[in-house]
Formats: sequence, structure tokens, C-alpha cells
Amino acid sequence: MDRPVAVITGATSGLGRVAAFELARQGYRIGTVARSRSKAEALVTDLKAVTDEPVDVFHADLGLISDARRAGVEIAAHYPRLNVLVNNAGLHAFAQRITTEGLADMTAVNYLGPYVLTQALTSKLGASAPARVVNVASEASRQAKTIDPAQDLRRTDPYTRRESMPLYGRTKLMTIMWTQELARRLDADKVTVNCCDPGFNATGLGRDLPGSAALQRVLNTLKIGDPRKGAGIIVRLATDPALAGTTGGYFSARDARPLQCPEPGRDPRLQRELWDATTTLLARHPAR
Repeated sequence: MDRPVAVITGATSGLGRVAAFELARQGYRIGTVARSRSKAEALVTDLKAVTDEPVDVFHADLGLISDARRAGVEIAAHYPRLNVLVNNAGLHAFAQRITTEGLADMTAVNYLGPYVLTQALTSKLGASAPARVVNVASEASRQAKTIDPAQDLRRTDPYTRRESMPLYGRTKLMTIMWTQELARRLDADKVTVNCCDPGFNATGLGRDLPGSAALQRVLNTLKIGDPRKGAGIIVRLATDPALAGTTGGYFSARDARPLQCPEPGRDPRLQRELWDATTTLLARHPAR
């Protein structure tokens, strides 16, 4: 297998789909982690128009730690090398949902699943150096005014639609904090880790909101929230030679402008605290 490999989560729609097509056009063999078999099959069929390489599908629900871990093991075993991992899958839930593992679904999908998947693939990425990890965060991270890692990771209280935005933002703040802590722990000559704010995109992220499908059709018609803009920064972080060696960054979709991690998650000591609290939580969910 001569071509570089890029694995993208959430590639069956929105930003991830656009990024998958662009990376395929650039010569990458594409793998995706997907929950929906029908959507994954449609992606594979459509990608045949731009690549003659196989498209690999790893079926998993990234809201389940056990699934995320299993997918990582399968991906590591499947490829001789892995050059790019894009953690793009995301969820904005407008009411609390608890996974079968007892965790808040939004926290699990947006933060814990990507963390576990990346953890399972870190050795493969390091052995494939130079490799890159790209995590998709959000401007919504600024909506989180506080963070208490040990408590927030386990929080499963009910919430309203109005209360969902700062909670969604907190999961994206965790993504930025984790990205920066992971970057400090990895050798940047082997693996770089960066995250991005893709801007406003008309994607399926808020699919649980009543009327979301109709709203998305209107936005698409008006060409508002074009996911190609957000996907551009993902692809740039994954491939741009000018960003080789850049790690621990948080970048805007606007010309890859560097951004600061929002408060209250900017302090490296709190980022380490989040890392430690995550490690403790995951120890209660051992590999099966």
C-alpha cells in the first residue's frame, strides 16, 4: 500500500464528507469510522468517483468507549501505517441522553470517543511518522464559562434546549484542552496534534432540533454555512507542508488564523487535570 492513509470520523455527512473527498483527491486512501451502515455504503459508492483506492469502513458508535476502543484496535491492525487521523464526528444534543455505559451522550461522542480512539492509535501514528491528528472543536467552546473536569465528565443531569449550548461548548472546550495536553506529551517530530474552529456550517450536527432538516435546506439554498469552508481548515491542518511540525495549535477556518484556547480551559495545569480525570474515568471502562 503506497498511498498515505487518512482515517476520518463522521465522514458520512457535512464537514467530514467534504474533507474525505478532498483528501481522496490528494491521493490519500480513506478510512472512516461510522455508525450508520447505509450512510457509510453511500460514502464508499460516491468516493469511487474520485479514487480508485479502496475505502475502508470501521463500524462503531463513538458514544461508547468500548466501541471507540475496538475501532482503534481494528484500524491499527488493518493498516501498515496511518498518516492522518481526523476526529470530526460530533453531536449537539438538545436534551440529556445517557449511554448504556452510563455517560452523557454528548460528552461521550464529542470528547471521550475521540480521546479513546486516538489513544488506541497513538502507537500506530508514531510508527508512521510524520503523522498528524486533527480534532474538530468549535467557537461554541467560548460558551463554557466554567469547567470542573472530574465533575463535568460524569455529569448526567437533565437539561433544556436553551441550556444545551454551554454544555455542548464545554465538550468542545475539552477537545481543545485535550489537544494541547496531548501535543505536550507527544514528539512533534513524529506526531503533531492540532484542532480547529471550522466556523458556522450547515451540517447534520443539530439534527435533533425540530425542523433542522428544513432549516438546513434553506441554508443550503442560500449558500449559508457552506461546509466546504470548514472542511478547508481540516484538510489544511492534515496536509499543508507549511504546518508540518506545528502542534498544540487551535486554528480558525479564516486563513488558519491561530486562536487561543478559551478561558477557563487555557491553563496547562487545568489541561493536565482534565487528562488525569479522563484517565481515571476510562480506567472504570476497561477493554473487553
